[in-house]
Amino acid sequence: MLSIANLTYRIGGRVIIENASINVTDGWRVGVVGINGAGKSTLFKLISGDLQPDGGSINLSGHQRFGMVRQDIPETDTPLIDLVLAANEEMAALWHRAETEADANELAEIYQRLADMDAYSAPAKAATLLTGLGFKEHQLTEPFSSFSGGWRMRVALAAALFVEPDFLLLDEPTNHLDLEAIMWLETYLLSYPHTLMIISHDRELLNKCIDHVIHVDKQKLTLYGGNYDAFENERILRSGLQQKMFEKQQAERAHMQKFIDRFKAKASKARQAQSRVKAMERMDLVEAVIAERTVRFHFPNPEPIPSPMISITNADVGYSEGQPVLRNLMENVDFDDRIALLGANGNGKSTMMKLIAGKLSPMRGEMFRSGKLRIGYFSQHQTEELNVESTPYLEMLKLMSERDPGVKESYVRAKLGAFGFSHDLANNKISSLSGGEKARLLFAFMSFDAPHLLLLDEPTNHLDIDAREALVQALNAYEGAIIIVSHDPHMVERVADRLWLIKDGRCQDFDGDLEDYRKFTVQQRREERAAERKARDKEDTKASTAAMESVPVTEAKKPDPVAKRKAADAEKKISQLTHKKAELEALMADPTFYSSGKDISGTQTQYQKITQELEEQETIWLEALAG
Repeated sequence: MLSIANLTYRIGGRVIIENASINVTDGWRVGVVGINGAGKSTLFKLISGDLQPDGGSINLSGHQRFGMVRQDIPETDTPLIDLVLAANEEMAALWHRAETEADANELAEIYQRLADMDAYSAPAKAATLLTGLGFKEHQLTEPFSSFSGGWRMRVALAAALFVEPDFLLLDEPTNHLDLEAIMWLETYLLSYPHTLMIISHDRELLNKCIDHVIHVDKQKLTLYGGNYDAFENERILRSGLQQKMFEKQQAERAHMQKFIDRFKAKASKARQAQSRVKAMERMDLVEAVIAERTVRFHFPNPEPIPSPMISITNADVGYSEGQPVLRNLMENVDFDDRIALLGANGNGKSTMMKLIAGKLSPMRGEMFRSGKLRIGYFSQHQTEELNVESTPYLEMLKLMSERDPGVKESYVRAKLGAFGFSHDLANNKISSLSGGEKARLLFAFMSFDAPHLLLLDEPTNHLDIDAREALVQALNAYEGAIIIVSHDPHMVERVADRLWLIKDGRCQDFDGDLEDYRKFTVQQRREERAAERKARDKEDTKASTAAMESVPVTEAKKPDPVAKRKAADAEKKISQLTHKKAELEALMADPTFYSSGKDISGTQTQYQKITQELEEQETIWLEALAG
């Protein structure tokens, strides 16, 4: 149990948390929420001991193990899987002792402790975590130093999950993950066996994985029961804002119903219309405390133009001649389209966005654009290109003056005001803006001339939950076309009505909703791991055969029929055992295996037995062939 009593913490003269008290019971799954700057990460650092409180106390009962994601893994050439295995320091120490211990009784105790810790299945578990978070199986033995920052954070997350501490803190665990890895993480956290505290702006993750909420607000900690939606509903009731919220939500329901009525009879969008019906059924009486939000977005509506606005025919696109990233593209974009691009990182989603935006040209094939088409493009990397010494007002004035040299100051400020920029904030240096404020500035820049098509590449990276919800509502009110790449499942589900899957150099319509895609990714991961194992086993067999063929045989030595029979029998058993081993590996690699109620210990024991027997049969086979 975590007990926080009269906690106070200050930074300089600023009070972050004051006289706050709260208790977290063992086994709870707690989401920590609040606006950016409220003190969520500070609270985690106080709990972990990285910061010391100015007053009050924080106590973790008993001998509970505490853990969080490491931000400081040193540069090392250690393979990824070994780095994850080493995160369980007790297990690593026991294995080291087992290699050097001479006393038989001590050795027996070490092996018993390792068995109690399920140490023999640890490599399979570590592999499951890493592949679930997006690594390919062949990458598990590659050095940590060969991966970039975002991928290194995935390794750190895998290490924290592998240890399974009694009390685990996760601060924005989805920040460096793509949609596919987030979906996997949601499933994994659902079965986490101990106490969990998560800071996240991912509403879907919070709704699925938590049963309590700690709201960090106005220097206080307030505890709520239930998931994120339940928390917001209770806040509404406490605030006396229910009627206003009801009216807001009714407007959103009307917008969703309009889409359903329009497209439910259209074959190409019938499945997405049905997805909107499901979303409406899931909506509670009220869904968000919008009236308390200070963040607002408003995308100006364009005049309609004929469809298709864009038509792509048999096109290849990439960055190096003769090496296309995407091939044989055949897609149209209509004025009323709401499209989300799905696919793992590195498959070409951003390449597709750049092609549509006109930043890349087809290497082959044809691409038609309406002559009247205006495109607004938001890229997650554009914040790095902002002139940080300028101000939002001056940059917007420069942009709008290119179209209208006589543009008035009031019109420029109105455009900025639609994205939450007051007069004072618009006059601040861009260098002083937060990540979320810079993102809002880019939204203002991209949409000032009422584009017909909004291209949004990871638009929520720096937005908190309130800002994300405001963005969803603004996009749903916008009447032009939208193409979005986002790792936020809530945004994809609420905004998109068509899904394009980018995979294996192709782009194709995905006939289903996000729940169907979740099942699809799980099945794809199983098939990919099975194919990698099959290829590896084939290579191992070829290597063994080549080694045996290189053994010289003298003419005087006649084949031994007994040895030949032994080799044949061993080869048959090797084939059977290899097949069984692959089946068990696939079973243990399934994220649901550890929460399915199946005989985990028995399965792991069987796997160890088969592995040992396989080694014995391979030895028999080699000795028989050697004759």
